[in-house]
Amino acid sequence: MKSRRRPYAQQRPQGLGGGVWSVPVPIPGNPLGYTLVYAVESPKGPVLVDAGWNHPEAWEALSGGLAALGLDVGAVRGVVVTHFHPDHAGLAGRVRDASGAWIAMHEDDAALVRLMREYAGSEHAAFQTDMLRRAGADAVEAGAVMGERPSPPALPDRELRDGDLVDLPGRKLRAVHTPGHTPGHICLHLEDADRLFTGDHVLPDITPHIGIYPYDRDDIDPLGDFLGSLERVGEMGMLDALPAHEWIFPDVAARAAEIRDHHEEKLDRLLALLTRRPEPLTIWEVAAMMTWNKPWDTMSPMLRGMAAGEAAAHLRTLEARGRVRRVTAAADPVRFQALDS
Repeated sequence: MKSRRRPYAQQRPQGLGGGVWSVPVPIPGNPLGYTLVYAVESPKGPVLVDAGWNHPEAWEALSGGLAALGLDVGAVRGVVVTHFHPDHAGLAGRVRDASGAWIAMHEDDAALVRLMREYAGSEHAAFQTDMLRRAGADAVEAGAVMGERPSPPALPDRELRDGDLVDLPGRKLRAVHTPGHTPGHICLHLEDADRLFTGDHVLPDITPHIGIYPYDRDDIDPLGDFLGSLERVGEMGMLDALPAHEWIFPDVAARAAEIRDHHEEKLDRLLALLTRRPEPLTIWEVAAMMTWNKPWDTMSPMLRGMAAGEAAAHLRTLEARGRVRRVTAAADPVRFQALDS
């Protein structure tokens, strides 16, 4: 697919018809560039889908962009957050302060926000260092991977479950639970207009990060959840997709199928790599062997940490499918081995 991504400087707030508007909100210092925040009209004030990063430039873009469209941030009725990540939930609290709006997100992500707000910085650093050690990173890398931790987003006032209708008078906006990118990620189906706000779940050109944290958990399968969520969205048919990044596109089902195929091919390649290596490998060793957008040796420590999270998620799915096994010993890092190696 040929990229139509444009830099933030070329983005403009725009009306999309049917009482829906989009406002590009910058993500300072991030290659994604911006989050597309959507406003949906209702008689009692607009409801926002996501809010953007908590930064003065982002707030100016959001409030100014709404004003350019004839909307007042002080009149916002509510903010539905597709997931808790800071480029989506960061400004929700400030919108609430400015307007008295409610904030809603899925109950699983709400639980994570509560945990983040309870977890002190020193505890988080010790947790992350131990997680990296168990994945096979050396002490120097483990220290370098840890970057600055963003402030947790505001706690939601309302928690959503799959199938819930958002409080949007005169419209039908339904939550569709699509776990994978986060446990509580939701898409939002605007049923009166055959549109789907996809958050980060289905994007037109790139694929979202699917990681597992801690890397060696064996009680969850985020990639398996994500693949199931893609199948569910695919069953919704040829809806117009309004994603949180890049651009609006038609036929969300076709793109969901492409992303599923991409991950299945990645799983096949990973299994082939492990089959050729008889010895059990750490998550860090597996990540270094896999193909990424840039060579492992040129990645920053933070990107290596994210790659390891993705490697761990793919290993966990292969384990859940009975294709690999994990090897653990007391204080050693966890290792994985193909069952037919």
